[in-house]
Amino acid sequence: MKAFTYQRANSLTEAAAASAKPGATLIAGGTNLLDLMKLQVETPNHLVDINRLPLDKIEDTPEGGLRIGAMVRNSDLAADPRVRNRYGVLSRALLSGASAQLRNKATTGGNLLQRTRCYYFYDVTKPCNKRDPGSGCAALGGFNRIHAILGGSNQCIAVNPSDMAVAMRALDAQVGTIDAKNVTRAIPIAEFHRLPGDTPQIETTLKPGEIITAVMLPPPPMGKQIYRKVRDRASYAFALVSVAAIVDAAGGKVRSARLAFGGLAPKPWRVAPAEERAVGASASESTFDAVASGVLDGARGYGGNDFKIPLTRRTLRAVLAEATLT
Repeated sequence: MKAFTYQRANSLTEAAAASAKPGATLIAGGTNLLDLMKLQVETPNHLVDINRLPLDKIEDTPEGGLRIGAMVRNSDLAADPRVRNRYGVLSRALLSGASAQLRNKATTGGNLLQRTRCYYFYDVTKPCNKRDPGSGCAALGGFNRIHAILGGSNQCIAVNPSDMAVAMRALDAQVGTIDAKNVTRAIPIAEFHRLPGDTPQIETTLKPGEIITAVMLPPPPMGKQIYRKVRDRASYAFALVSVAAIVDAAGGKVRSARLAFGGLAPKPWRVAPAEERAVGASASESTFDAVASGVLDGARGYGGNDFKIPLTRRTLRAVLAEATLT
């Protein structure tokens, strides 16, 4: 680990201003950042500690939703009665991620900003456009079992690793931010993460010196909430395919559906035409497969991850069957 300086921020604007300086990085729970620093994937020269800022509250909003502070720990968020009762898909997504010890430290804002788990991104001896722009993408012709089948580019096929973000995408969350000039924004989560294109090193729409303060959830939608995660082992593993579904069904037919996917793309993936195709679908394999075809439009495997295409179909089929038959 390389030497760095340390600063404890006393206000939001101070933290934002300090984070805008070249080589500076915010630290909250540190569950991802410290690993990256030890491997010298990230080498900040200055850490800005935001742990003492007043961002650790979960509050009801006048509209009937929730405002979740950026420093709320994943364990606390998953266990909050309001989240468990009204946003079950979010609670289940959080509990499926990492381990209990990591969830006790990991924060809401940090979860949204965590870096990919691509093997080549973590190995500084291998080319990676996300870590070293212009060096190439070793995953394209390498071991790409966990990589993207949607939304990637010739520069990068890494996936977003967050379970929480997938659930928040299904819930139409907004990400609240502030900058050094005290200017605030509310960014729809659909627009928060970027696809790689030609600049895979730019992962979000945050501007320099702009920091996350909260995530806002609208009132809970109608329907059954399901989070299903397919992974290589039962715990402490990232998704090969995950589905956050909110399905309103009656009489064995879907009346409305929100379907967000993890493990498939560089950002939480949601396809509006596929959701529209689900409306009116009955509990049959053929209609569910038609919905999956909409989700997988344009999907491409790279050899090691070809299995994700049929796996996505089977996982979505199981989720829609659970939503309509129970």
